[in-house]
Amino acid sequence: MKNTDSSPEVEQESQRSPAEWISFFIALSILAVVVGLVVYKWFTQSNEPPVIVVQPGSEIREEPGQFYLPFSITNKGGETVESVQLIAEFRINGEVEESGEQQIDFLASGETEEGAFVFSRHPREGELTMRVASYKSP
Repeated sequence: MKNTDSSPEVEQESQRSPAEWISFFIALSILAVVVGLVVYKWFTQSNEPPVIVVQPGSEIREEPGQFYLPFSITNKGGETVESVQLIAEFRINGEVEESGEQQIDFLASGETEEGAFVFSRHPREGELTMRVASYKSP
């Protein structure tokens, strides 16, 4: 037969030790911070469309038979984009002599990626244009 009287041993087991209370409050604090950051991000998130800006680099690196033109691409808008297609065209006398294409997989709001286009002729010998051709919303 079970003893239903409350004994000191049963009461002792149900009480929490100080270490358990401290652990509980630390876990509760971490959870509150995470929830607070999610709510903050949700309220401050901008719903502006993506604005993608490409900047050619200033220093052209020359290797035997190749010219490396660096660039940086930045998403200055509020939304994330993926599959950003960047095209560079090298023209002489209005005709496209060389072209290159870059694919940026993912570009979050405020993020900048860097890369380089490679040409066989020096880009200063003609007219160089770089532009964003397309992107996809996730």
